[in-house]
Amino acid sequence: MNNMFQTRSFVDRLFSVCNYSFLTILGIVTLYPFANLLAVSLNESLDTLRGGIYLWPRSFTLENYKIIFHNESLLSATFMSILRTVLGTVLSVICTTMLAYTLSRKEFMLRKAFNYILIISMYVNGGLIPYYLLIKDLHLNNTFLVYIIPGLIGAFNVIIIRSYFDQLPEGIIESARMDGANDFQVLFRVILPISMPVIATITLFVSVGHWNSWMDNYLYNSKASLSLLQFELMKILMQSVQQVTSEASTSGRIDQNLLNMVTPQSIRASMTIIVTVPIMFVYPFMQKYFIKGITVGAMKE
Repeated sequence: MNNMFQTRSFVDRLFSVCNYSFLTILGIVTLYPFANLLAVSLNESLDTLRGGIYLWPRSFTLENYKIIFHNESLLSATFMSILRTVLGTVLSVICTTMLAYTLSRKEFMLRKAFNYILIISMYVNGGLIPYYLLIKDLHLNNTFLVYIIPGLIGAFNVIIIRSYFDQLPEGIIESARMDGANDFQVLFRVILPISMPVIATITLFVSVGHWNSWMDNYLYNSKASLSLLQFELMKILMQSVQQVTSEASTSGRIDQNLLNMVTPQSIRASMTIIVTVPIMFVYPFMQKYFIKGITVGAMKE
């Protein structure tokens, strides 16, 4: 008996050692690219071209960030990106949740038809030109609504939330209806409070998508006042590439002062840090919903 307990104890310890070792290696592999980008962004541009920068800068400088924040339109673009992310995420999650709840109800006659339509829309689309013509016909060009309305509902997000709703006990909804609750009250007062893990997950997906988006700004919006942060950063990067290329083609060499300020590699690393930090601050508030369990077993079907 003692040998059996000792064997189990040894196996448990061995498993813990292997598990912690694997998680430690996985954490290092995951964090290293970001740490390397941070080191590159804080290193002098010309020195970065030599390579050999890993976890800390070899020649510390803030010039890479200064050249980015020197852009006068960056402040308004940041505000516009924040406004788009907040409004777009809130409205998208509400609309997506309402549609997912409708498609999860077995009494909805067109449930299967709409589910098939959603799945087909994930694989088949009309293409860029018809989409542009549709945006134009809806008079969404050069308006803030072009950032919000086209992305209100995502087929993948609807399927995720609908699948989660399908797993909830039907008795919860029936009890609420017996108490006189309508569909809106059932959804917002009964279903949503016990569905926060999936809602938080979709919220994070949608908010990251809005924050990182810039293509719709490039295609459908030419107003400087409605420019987004990602689009402005992209323009800074393209300008740095063009400046270095032009300098090299006209004089046959690249001026050292220019490299110190606008090397595309350093600018790209700095841009990545700038757009990633806000998401890193938001994620800890959402993390508990990813690891939090949900208990609905108290009600028997």
